Amino acid sequence: MNNSHKGTEDTELDILNKVTEQVIGCAIEVHRNLGPGLLESIYESALCIEFDLNKINYKCQVIIPVQYKNRKLGDFRLDLLVEDKVIVELKAVSNLSTIYNAQVLSYLRMAGKRIGLLINFNEALLKNGIERLIL
Repeated sequence: MNNSHKGTEDTELDILNKVTEQVIGCAIEVHRNLGPGLLESIYESALCIEFDLNKINYKCQVIIPVQYKNRKLGDFRLDLLVEDKVIVELKAVSNLSTIYNAQVLSYLRMAGKRIGLLINFNEALLKNGIERLIL
């Protein structure tokens, strides 16, 4: 029995897990220093600084076209795309609504990615504001 495909799959999953762990570590560092209560744009800028310091490749405000039946409807913007693999959506809200999970899942489908992180910085403990979503 040939397990070469499974080995490739595990490697890709390992890479995705490593990237999400790095992103979460950077987000925790930002939250530890800034705390809750600021604007999303402030957290995004601080997170980009952490990515730079940790030599993590990322792109901010990535434009993705939205299509329906091969017709372009418009564009949406990803807050962050890390290592060209993980979509990171940032929030600074009192409660994470389930609509934000649906938003990230839609972004994953339209961008052709498998994993996303939804991070709400408006929490006393950041770990309570992190959702990992997989397609």
